[in-house]
Amino acid sequence: MSIGIQEIILILAVALLLFGAKRIPEIARAFGRASYEFKKAKQTIQKEAEELTDAIKNEEENQEV
Repeated sequence: MSIGIQEIILILAVALLLFGAKRIPEIARAFGRASYEFKKAKQTIQKEAEELTDAIKNEEENQEV
């Protein structure tokens, strides 16, 4: 089940009526910034998780020796 071109046009028309032509670019920029921040936070969390995993593996190796 996907959104067709007619549904996209309808959504854009409703957004234009609700927010006006001047507010649409501002909203799009805000969504873009939020998406960037989310991706940045996700990468940071993944990096920290990998570092913790490596630290645990190193700790286990040191205990075995």
